[in-house]
Amino acid sequence: MGTGQEWRLSARARRAFLVGHIVAAAAWFGLDLALDFLAGTALLTDDLTVKATSLGALRFFAVWPMFTASVLTFGTGAVLGLGSRYGLVRYWWVAAKLAVNLLMAVLILFSLRPGIDAAADYARALMAGGPAQPVDLLPPMVVAPSLLLFAYLLTVFRPWGRVRRTAPGKALAHDGA
Repeated sequence: MGTGQEWRLSARARRAFLVGHIVAAAAWFGLDLALDFLAGTALLTDDLTVKATSLGALRFFAVWPMFTASVLTFGTGAVLGLGSRYGLVRYWWVAAKLAVNLLMAVLILFSLRPGIDAAADYARALMAGGPAQPVDLLPPMVVAPSLLLFAYLLTVFRPWGRVRRTAPGKALAHDGA
């Protein structure tokens, strides 16, 4: 690598990582849709058994499966970025996808996980016939698919162009006012 040439993936390796990236992202979106379907069912039904079952099933689709999909998406995307002309922060759309992925991984661990734990507690209380404190799963039902759709759209449309590099000590010139 001391020749000044950048490392590139072979065509076969690039295709393999691209397939892995697409499958991981699709799995993540599918898991998110399953979460939305179950949470939506729990929100819309008056049947306490259906509500409790839907909320109890969330733990199978949320947190660790979604976090694993996010890590796989991040890992395959990072390899693709590093091994291709796009780089990790060479283009704004790639940097934005990276930021969305990291943000969502953090949200899964620190926001969704407590919500899913609370939903499981709520489901147990409903099944036991005792008092239950309802949980609000509407924010993850809106935020997660919106961010995932945004990342997909970035991949398709590749907006904003290349990140400009500046010489040390010089500021970027701003276009317009």
